[in-house]
Amino acid sequence: MGQGKKYIFFGGKGGVGKTTCSAAFSKCCAKTGDRTLVVSTDPAHSLADIFGVSVGPEIELLEENLYGLEIDSEIERNKYSERIKAQLTAGISPVIIEEIQRQIDAANISPGAEEAAIFDKFIEIIKEKGDEFDRIVFDTAPTGHTLRLLSLPELMGGWMDNLISKRKSALSLMSMIHSGEKAKQEIIDRDPILSILQKRKAKFEQAREILIDSDTMEFIFVINPEKLPILETKKAIEILMKYRIPVGGVIVNRTIPEEYSKGNEFWSKRKTLELQYMDMINKEFPGRVLTILPLLEEDIKGDNLDTVSEHFIKVKAKMLGEKLK
Repeated sequence: MGQGKKYIFFGGKGGVGKTTCSAAFSKCCAKTGDRTLVVSTDPAHSLADIFGVSVGPEIELLEENLYGLEIDSEIERNKYSERIKAQLTAGISPVIIEEIQRQIDAANISPGAEEAAIFDKFIEIIKEKGDEFDRIVFDTAPTGHTLRLLSLPELMGGWMDNLISKRKSALSLMSMIHSGEKAKQEIIDRDPILSILQKRKAKFEQAREILIDSDTMEFIFVINPEKLPILETKKAIEILMKYRIPVGGVIVNRTIPEEYSKGNEFWSKRKTLELQYMDMINKEFPGRVLTILPLLEEDIKGDNLDTVSEHFIKVKAKMLGEKLK
């Protein structure tokens, strides 16, 4: 097992059924022999509701071959902040430690802090757990949050270069009181702040390589046959393609079964409208529709999840280049 795409992200507009699809796909992978980890980065965690077991910030066994993890953004943000504090204050004069800690605490509640912390956890999972699992499936937050998260390596790369350049310039000025290039280089080599910046830059570069590797990475969008999810997904795909992140296709979720529209005026009108949106989907995403899932009468859990996971057998085979038995 373990051939083909290793990291699969499920994303889309809020409420379209990302968690259902990521859970069903993960279950399909596990049932066909892949050791699978499903990770939720969505603040509105619902993996536990679907599987009917406790899922938290530590990896939990959900069922045979299938494990789950829910990333708590607040916990990760605080851990990230404490880690940076520890790195920055090591070897720093006690006089300025308090000021450094105050600045980090302010940054901890600033825009982007949550994405940076979650991104660190995402890289940690891939680096530390990648060899343990055949598939790691990410159930992501609504589109906007996810796009900010996945665009971080590209956006942060230039910013980190700028910070490193400025820090080197500052150190060069500080070293003017010393004589010779050797003393100057020693100051640069020993600087803990520059070391942290360079490590962060290396981490973002590594993440970038993972995200653009079409051999191991795939992003799947979940949409409903409605105008807003279609338009939002179209824009999102354009953004991911700009950053060279491979998009595998779209899953159309909650389509109205034909029997609903027979003899029922309301459902008949809704089905007519849905067919128009299906035409729009095929036009906007030519060749990208992986599967079409029906609207179910009950919430997804237990036996329902088994039923939905059957729809993903062909999806998995198509994505991973497997032959159907």
